Amino acid sequence: MQGGGSHGAFTWGVLDRLLEESWMQIEGISGTSAGAMNAAVLVTGYLRNGPPGARAALEAFWRRVSDDARFSPFRRSPIDVLLGRWTLDHSPLFLALDLAARVFSPYDMHPAGVNPLYRILADTVDFAQLRNAPIKLFITATRVRTGQGRVFRNAELTPDVLLASACLPTLFKAVEIDGESYWDGGYAGNPTITPLIRECKSNDTLLVQVNPVERAETPRSARDIISRLNEVAFNAPLLKELRMISLLRQAADAGSDEGRHWATMRIHRISSPAMTALGYSSKLNAEWAFLTMLRDEGRRAADEFLRQHGDALGVRSTLDLNQMFDGV
Repeated sequence: MQGGGSHGAFTWGVLDRLLEESWMQIEGISGTSAGAMNAAVLVTGYLRNGPPGARAALEAFWRRVSDDARFSPFRRSPIDVLLGRWTLDHSPLFLALDLAARVFSPYDMHPAGVNPLYRILADTVDFAQLRNAPIKLFITATRVRTGQGRVFRNAELTPDVLLASACLPTLFKAVEIDGESYWDGGYAGNPTITPLIRECKSNDTLLVQVNPVERAETPRSARDIISRLNEVAFNAPLLKELRMISLLRQAADAGSDEGRHWATMRIHRISSPAMTALGYSSKLNAEWAFLTMLRDEGRRAADEFLRQHGDALGVRSTLDLNQMFDGV
């Protein structure tokens, strides 16, 4: 499950729909940033009351995020509200922050360094129970020192780990864990897929993709160029890993257990063209109407996937990696 700020509510919708299917079972989840939070919240709710508990926990989490942001200065401008646009591109404070981030660091602007999500995560995720949860969690954060990713597993998860996975360095101070500083996991793995293959027995991997891979038009405005650069940067580790999987599937040693697992892994993807209409600034929009719109789009995309490809789960891949990387 990819990160993407409030766009993670799209993933909430996907999960909400998939959890209605009693025949589907989740063995492991790899998540980054908002995807990491969705994963931890889902498993917490699942431990309380199975799929209904997971759905209720996800809704409660996103409701809490929206409630805590009611008095946030990051609001849509009146013209955007009037025209039904979800962007913050015309919000005076967002524009000021965007400009300030090019001159000042979070260490200059936020001496206390308090992330408002810390209390929400501490209140909504049962980290003690996650340690022995039947669903394996793999949460990625990026080491500032080396630029390499670190994957945290169930027993290592804390609010700080989830915040590290979502730590955009222009907005927040690096999160320190065991003497090491971490930034957003999207720079190293968005999400990291390899642990799902190496540490899980399931042969189906379902990718919930929030960040658009392709855009038809070349961006020309400064804002659109920066937005596209962010998408490219946060998709690069995922595309690299998918390409690696494609190559390993062709070259895997079918005589070994791990080789057979690589060779037989089935890859699927749930995404939506509607996400391409949302710019970078809308990732900071936590209005309940926006979050529920994304949730509904996620449910619609998951429902469409199940109608078109539900019978392929456990049988064949529905994401053609060879076609995706043809000519690369």
